[in-house]
Amino acid sequence: MTEKMTLRDNAAIRWIALLLLALAMFCSYIFMDILSPIKDLMQSTRGWDSTAFGTMQGSETFLNVFVFFLIFAGIILDKMGVRFTALLSGTVMLVGACIKWYAVSEAFMGSSLETWFTEHLNYIPVFHELGISPFYEGMPASAKVAAVGFMIFGCGVEMAGITVSRGIVKWFKGREMALAMGSEMALARLGVATCMIFSPFFAKLGGVVDVSRSVAFGVVLLMIALIMFIVYFFMDRKLDEQTGEAEEKDDPFKVSDIGKILTSGGFWLVALLCVLYYSAIFPFQKYAVNMLQCNLVFTEVEPGSFWASNAVTIVQYVIMLVVAVTSFASNFCDNKVWKYCLLACSVVFLIVFCYMGYMRQSAETIFAVFPLLAVGITPILGKVVDHKGKAATMLIFGSVLLILCHLTFAFILPQMKGTQVGGVIVAYVTILVLGASFSLVPASLWPSVPKLVDQKVIGSAYALIFWIQNIGLWLFPLLIGKILDKTNPQLVSDLENGLITAEEAAVSYDYTAPLVMLACLGVAALLLGLVLKVVDKKKGLGLELPNIQESK
Repeated sequence: MTEKMTLRDNAAIRWIALLLLALAMFCSYIFMDILSPIKDLMQSTRGWDSTAFGTMQGSETFLNVFVFFLIFAGIILDKMGVRFTALLSGTVMLVGACIKWYAVSEAFMGSSLETWFTEHLNYIPVFHELGISPFYEGMPASAKVAAVGFMIFGCGVEMAGITVSRGIVKWFKGREMALAMGSEMALARLGVATCMIFSPFFAKLGGVVDVSRSVAFGVVLLMIALIMFIVYFFMDRKLDEQTGEAEEKDDPFKVSDIGKILTSGGFWLVALLCVLYYSAIFPFQKYAVNMLQCNLVFTEVEPGSFWASNAVTIVQYVIMLVVAVTSFASNFCDNKVWKYCLLACSVVFLIVFCYMGYMRQSAETIFAVFPLLAVGITPILGKVVDHKGKAATMLIFGSVLLILCHLTFAFILPQMKGTQVGGVIVAYVTILVLGASFSLVPASLWPSVPKLVDQKVIGSAYALIFWIQNIGLWLFPLLIGKILDKTNPQLVSDLENGLITAEEAAVSYDYTAPLVMLACLGVAALLLGLVLKVVDKKKGLGLELPNIQESK
């Protein structure tokens, strides 16, 4: 007697479910960094200095860390299941995004709400004494309200992250899970490139700068993300009807389960690796465009030329999609001729993409290359982990690349400032390698979590890891902003005294100190990765073993 086929057994349907989740995260990744490529415009049009910008960016994870929302999100996921939590996370993201959009809109400027926020929330007892207040005296009112919206969005996006991870485990456990997780993250990270290309495009559309248009673009995409979660809701429910499995809410959650997770040494090593690795990447993304603006020389493109037109943005984005699709598809092509043709096509279009970024003379279009190499190699890494293992080894290698990239940005790129072409080439290569190193995390680390904890509390395990990770994602954007102002005292003084304009100040920072700090996080991750490999060998955690155990 043959077993009844389910949606999960159908490879096409299984990957469609993954695509829905990936598209939702793609949209959320765009909004997450929607202001990153226009930091200079936020300073010149809204008065956000580096401290205000960093405080606002760090606020995304404030509620997750200090109100323990992520822990509650994990409990909700384990009790209520993937479907309910996906819809809840999509709704929360959208609400927070709308608040942030209002904060940076013209409607907020001069309103009674702006006056209230200017006069209030300058001192929050306990939080201020502990040095973790999300606001400070002198912080622009628009930045305060944007921070409130970003906090709410952050609750939703991190809840979505653990929900998507749990959903992939549900659909792919015992199958190509590392490939699925790596592919989902690779596709979602195209949102970074999309953000870098389109956020400045909308902000400067029509020759009139309006930063709220960029945020509005992100809000519309989050509406699409919610639709993706709704479609996934019905697919997931159909799967449970076929398998007869009850949603996770029927399996009661116990507080003692958290204790079981926390007593796992392997779990703590993976969690600490996450916080170090992600803290060296995500906060950097928020400042990367401005770092390039400060370390490269850009000349103004001739008005009226193709490179200054709106059409070039669309053309470059289409080319980016070609690079992503061809490199990603090559991983699934069995015919060697077609495989290498796709790879060759990907390389050619990548070169064209980089050339266009250079011709446009804009830092945001240069940094947009960040996820493209990752899209191509993440599925490869996922296949290796699925069939060969070596997850811990990959993390060690990724840490080495992370260190080298940040040190290159800190010491080599500034030396190339006088050589325009040479500096851009160094920037492109380093950004591509950094993106590649980042792809090692979803391909090797996240699929290892089910090996370390009981199936029943995977949602809570991911939530705890995300919570620990969020501590770094709150702290380091704030630290980078403060370090920039502290290590550039002359620039800050000149700006306050009116010796330079806000526009000039925004592209004149020395980023050496923050980049060295991020490189140190990579060193710590490297040491922890070596420890993880030793512990895995001694205790047999199975991190170096393949996910798919082939039986003969």
